[in-house]
Amino acid sequence: MLNDSLTPRTSLAHSTASLAVTGWKRVSILGAAALLHTSLAWSQALPIASPESVGMSGPRLEKISAAMQAEVDSKRLPGAVVMVARKGNLVYSKAFGSLNNAANAPMQNDSVFRIYSMTKPMVSVALMMLVEDGRVQLTEPVSKYLPTFKNPMVSVATLEQPYNNVGFKLVPANKEPAIQDLLRHTSGLAYGELTKNTLVKQAYTDAGIYSTARDFDARNISGADMAERLGKAPLAQQPGTTWEYSLSVDVQGRVIEAVTGQRLNDFLQQRLFKPLKMKDTGFEVAPVNAARLAEPFANDPITGTANKLIDVSHTPGNDSGGAGGVSTAPDYLRFCQAMLNGGQLDGERILSRATVQLMTADHLGTAIATPITPGQLLLGSPGYTFGLGFLVRQADGMAPVHGSAGEFMWAGYAGTYFWADPKEQICAVYMTQSPSPMRAHYRRMVKALVAQALVD
Repeated sequence: MLNDSLTPRTSLAHSTASLAVTGWKRVSILGAAALLHTSLAWSQALPIASPESVGMSGPRLEKISAAMQAEVDSKRLPGAVVMVARKGNLVYSKAFGSLNNAANAPMQNDSVFRIYSMTKPMVSVALMMLVEDGRVQLTEPVSKYLPTFKNPMVSVATLEQPYNNVGFKLVPANKEPAIQDLLRHTSGLAYGELTKNTLVKQAYTDAGIYSTARDFDARNISGADMAERLGKAPLAQQPGTTWEYSLSVDVQGRVIEAVTGQRLNDFLQQRLFKPLKMKDTGFEVAPVNAARLAEPFANDPITGTANKLIDVSHTPGNDSGGAGGVSTAPDYLRFCQAMLNGGQLDGERILSRATVQLMTADHLGTAIATPITPGQLLLGSPGYTFGLGFLVRQADGMAPVHGSAGEFMWAGYAGTYFWADPKEQICAVYMTQSPSPMRAHYRRMVKALVAQALVD
């Protein structure tokens, strides 16, 4: 649930963003300290520094402003927030366009966004906390914690005569999905919105997990019911064989609840959000904060279809670890920085350096089939693999996108995106509410605009 204690936002947000861009040297030491203190009060982001002090160019960072404003002016984006940190310092922070076109409200730096799949990395971190606690092991079968996942069936494709149409039949799984499979999306689970496996889609529909009424919204039933129903549905792939983006992280949330006896949000608040001072991150928006929630255009400007985002105004039936979260750019930047720091921020350690290294390593290799690669799904780009909860870049080259080997990232259905680059010591967060076919375009664009501002 959102905390309403962060009050001074509008003018100060824009003034501190401007200072971060145009140069901290223009402000006296006393004034800088006062603004820094106040800035942290409203945003809980990171210490502010001039771009030049950490090897970036303020004028070149302003290219982000020009490009984003052009997208807003052209009515392709309703609004957005971009934050960039280097070497642990905030060097760029700016809001663009509209928070809510219907209410004629401007976007703010601390506006709240439905982050959809950017919930996933946080939940994967939470599950790895239980691994560090000795309560879960990556090799264990999911059924140890969720018994309905024992002895699953798999829906496999067949060719039906005489027209060679693809059909599906059920066969026993060669093995059960393991905890590692949930973390790297090799569990055999799928998304009803994405899968072409008709038996799986129908099973998810019958179970009330998938509906055409609203995309990526499986929050209507309780966590226990979700685990029960999903465990009885057939898998779309043999476990451990194929990377398929899926409801695996929703199941991670159910594992966390089974192990801890806590609701997923409660565990995350205790172990992740509160330690990192992520005060506006959770799974619902309280009425007092409803005016801070960013909204999309009524219809997508590219396709003309109605935008149907999840309703986060009340407590959901279950905390959807795969798509149910809400957050702000300052909050998510702190999470990103903590991971870039090897699992700690401001004296609070959430994971060990060794665990972060494990999560951001390649967990697909050559043995896992990738009919659609993780990089193609997120950026329309080769050159990426998948770790435990994160997309991971394999080399400096290969991908036609700026970045460095070892960087990790993920994004959300409604347009949100973040990445962390250990080599360049960069964290960046881009927030919008635009579930458009242009999502990958904007991810690549923002990434290039940040990279071109490096000058050291």
